[in-house]
Amino acid sequence: MIVSGLPKRNIRDYRHIAGDEIIEKILSIADELKGYSITHVNSTPFGGGVAELLYSIVPLLNSIGIKTVWEVIEASQEFFSITKKIHNALQGAEVNLSDNEKQLYLNINRVNAEKQLRLNTDIIVVHDPQPLALRKFLNNDRKWVWRCHIDLSSPHKSMLKFISELLKGYDASIYHMEEYIHPDIPTPKKFTIPPSIDPLNDKNKELTYSEIVKILSKFDVDPEKPIIVQVARFDPWKDPIGAIDTYRLVKNKIPNVQLLLIANMAYDDPEGWIYLEKAIRHAGEDKNIYFLTNLIGVGPLEVNAFQRAANVAIQLSIKEGFGLAVAEALWKKTPVVARPSGGIKIQVIDGLTGYLVRSVGEAANKIIYLLKNPNTGRKLGENGHKLVKKNFIVTRHIENYIEMLKNLLNV
Repeated sequence: MIVSGLPKRNIRDYRHIAGDEIIEKILSIADELKGYSITHVNSTPFGGGVAELLYSIVPLLNSIGIKTVWEVIEASQEFFSITKKIHNALQGAEVNLSDNEKQLYLNINRVNAEKQLRLNTDIIVVHDPQPLALRKFLNNDRKWVWRCHIDLSSPHKSMLKFISELLKGYDASIYHMEEYIHPDIPTPKKFTIPPSIDPLNDKNKELTYSEIVKILSKFDVDPEKPIIVQVARFDPWKDPIGAIDTYRLVKNKIPNVQLLLIANMAYDDPEGWIYLEKAIRHAGEDKNIYFLTNLIGVGPLEVNAFQRAANVAIQLSIKEGFGLAVAEALWKKTPVVARPSGGIKIQVIDGLTGYLVRSVGEAANKIIYLLKNPNTGRKLGENGHKLVKKNFIVTRHIENYIEMLKNLLNV
């Protein structure tokens, strides 16, 4: 399925954010790539960081003359339950697939490769494990790239072996960080490109105070009371239970504090419903804990408002690919308290843009400190905004991407 209805984006619209020099550099390099075409393939058109990235990257690549389309595989919930197991195992969980599960996974990829998708561009970029096996069923001379959004530093061995076999037909793979590149991955070329936020989309664009208050009021969040926010899927790796326990320790010292747990319930993550229910049960009857999802009308604009209204953003992920929600909060000058998992530690510089913590108790202490010392929070937030602007906005991502394309195509 081709994803349509993407926003109109032009790289020149970002001059006031990235600066003329960066924009001109991107346009100059892109001139050498005009005429080439790319297909991005993932598992869902909405929900989660990958879809959000493609929502901006695809139209921006088109705006610089590189014809780019976005395809989404068609699959059952049973398939996504299997790929969630693959995801968890690649992050270190001791999970194995049965022979029947492996066969179903391969069959769905085969049907998509042979009947559902049009994969006839010069370059095909496959995102994460769900569509990874497409290459196995297409014997063509395109350039195939696997874009891995997972921390592969300590995968379960049997699952690493399984995906490594599927990767043998790929020309390259891309990772968020150098440390994620496992030595057993067989692709001839390996690249490091961190993901990015789009400062002009609804989730990150500037909002007035009245716009923020209107959105908070709609969901009965009190703008006059302290707000802690975590934006993350309901997933054991994101530790929503730990976020609730942290909030309760903060509440012992600051009784009127509010916790907003915000998530997009994605089609390709059936496990999310299980952990949403667990988190709701753990929260009990506390009226100051809010579960805010797309199921009740929370979209990008609402997430924007909640992050801007928050006094502190937390990201208590045990495992994390990158943690785009951290970059989003820092862009809005909101200080972040987080575990040093994956890409979080290159965004939260301890004592400069927020605080890195290793336990619920430590997280609570740092949040209490920030709530009692708002000037410190503002300073950390300002520093965080500068760091994201320099390293993690979409123009930087496009610049890195086209450099990778040049290398891959020998242009």
